[in-house]
Amino acid sequence: MGPMEDSQEGELLLSRLSESTKAISELSDCRNVCKKMYGNLVRRAKLLSPLFEELRDSEEGLDDDVVKAFESLRLGLDSATQLLNSVNGGSKLYLALQREKIAQKFHLVTEQIGAALSKIHYDKLNLSEEVREQIELVHAQFQRAKGRIDTLDLQLDIDLATAQKEKEPDPAVLKRLSEKLHLKTVNDIKKESLAFHEMVISSNGDPGDCFEKMSSLFKKIKDWVQTENPQVETSEGEKGLIKHRSPVIPDDFRCPISLELMKDPVIVSTGQVLHSKWLDAGHKTCSKTQQTLLHTALTPNYVLKSLIALWCESNGVELPKKQANCRSKKSGGDCDRAAIDALLEKLANGNIEQQKAAAGELRLLAKRNADNRVCIAEAGAIPLLVELLSSPDPRTQEHAVTALLNLSINESNKGTIVNAGAVPDIVDVLKNGSMEARENAAATLFSLSGNKARAVKAGIVTPLMRLLKDAGGGMVDEALAILAILASHLEGKTAIGQAEPIPVVVEVIRTGFEQLKLSKELGAEEALKELSENGTDRAKRKAGNISELLNQIEVGATVNT
Repeated sequence: MGPMEDSQEGELLLSRLSESTKAISELSDCRNVCKKMYGNLVRRAKLLSPLFEELRDSEEGLDDDVVKAFESLRLGLDSATQLLNSVNGGSKLYLALQREKIAQKFHLVTEQIGAALSKIHYDKLNLSEEVREQIELVHAQFQRAKGRIDTLDLQLDIDLATAQKEKEPDPAVLKRLSEKLHLKTVNDIKKESLAFHEMVISSNGDPGDCFEKMSSLFKKIKDWVQTENPQVETSEGEKGLIKHRSPVIPDDFRCPISLELMKDPVIVSTGQVLHSKWLDAGHKTCSKTQQTLLHTALTPNYVLKSLIALWCESNGVELPKKQANCRSKKSGGDCDRAAIDALLEKLANGNIEQQKAAAGELRLLAKRNADNRVCIAEAGAIPLLVELLSSPDPRTQEHAVTALLNLSINESNKGTIVNAGAVPDIVDVLKNGSMEARENAAATLFSLSGNKARAVKAGIVTPLMRLLKDAGGGMVDEALAILAILASHLEGKTAIGQAEPIPVVVEVIRTGFEQLKLSKELGAEEALKELSENGTDRAKRKAGNISELLNQIEVGATVNT
């Protein structure tokens, strides 16, 4: 294969990888017992996107070993997509009863992607320092997830067993099952019943013994839901048709032509707000004023779109699905400053729900392109987002730290973020936030530490040293990784030295060593041997890894004697 063919193969592979991460990022939210596993895998896979985008923009080709590593990664992402699609549909009750097997599948996919990332030699790639550090962080997250044992919901196991065994289960048990399985309304029950029907069809009429247990259990949950929520039965034919919903849609939210809730509100050259569907149909005039449009460039009305989303959430209305053929992208790549200013007004003076919606919108805008990142920062968003890092609402906090992460891709924004006093608050999110917020806080610190001198002056070292001392906080790996980056710079090395890190690092090493030593003394080897021979595939792997570490302790002790 010649150089030209090699180049084309690399470009095609990067394109497919980029499409895979995009497909994963566009998956709908999961509403069943797999929600946590699903969300974690989607979040980590999405963070790989900058790697492929930057390499596609580069004119350099890929070495053969890099192509092979990326091919392994592509297979891993394809497996992830198939798994994510398989658990985000079908019978929720079946998924609950099979969740141990499903958890094993998530673990295998995580291992597959982690192994592929381990094969990539980043020094052979033309990457910016920020992207390289972000991908190294993602790799560390996959590696840590690979070694983590997912704990299943014991109470759910007990409730499922109780509800199957007892003829008339306690209503409290059925209530918990209804909530955890997301079978709360009559509409949920109808969808679950349809999923049961599809299972019977796909099994050629013989679904097996498992179906009989599920059917009996489902009837008990259905009876409880219909007793507790009889009013929901009136929602006949609810299939996302907003005009059949009971809340009255505000006139400003309606498409001026169809009078339905707008999906993609845009601003046209006349200054009027229209639904993009009007222009998709080929019209060259404004549907409100009938004026001929000077041009067909469209400006997304993010403010109105976020208000529509907020109204839908407040009224229990399903948000309209985005059109596949969406034309609400402004030509030329420039940003909508008026819309951004309106979002900042909500950040500064809105209630907590408005702040959450505005922070979420800015998070998406900052992710979209470089122009938006510049425009958002120039509008003064960064100090307002830093304030929201201390929000009592976890989702608002998560939106704020992720928006700062996306803004930090722009080099000049890094200094603005640091100068706004963000570092201590980001470290606090890293320690106390939700899992997604913590991971994105770590990624933000990685990004900011790219300018090592500025990060050191902002006082990043002291809070990171505190995280090292808090071994139970679960952020030791991230703190060590960021400190290692800072230590490559003279000012960072000096600041870390002044914090007297050696006793702390020695304690981290000693604690891990002592835990392994104690396990060996308590006879863990026999139990590990039993697991490695008779356990599940996952248990065998875990037992093998721990046994290898225990053997290293034994070898070390022999050498020392």
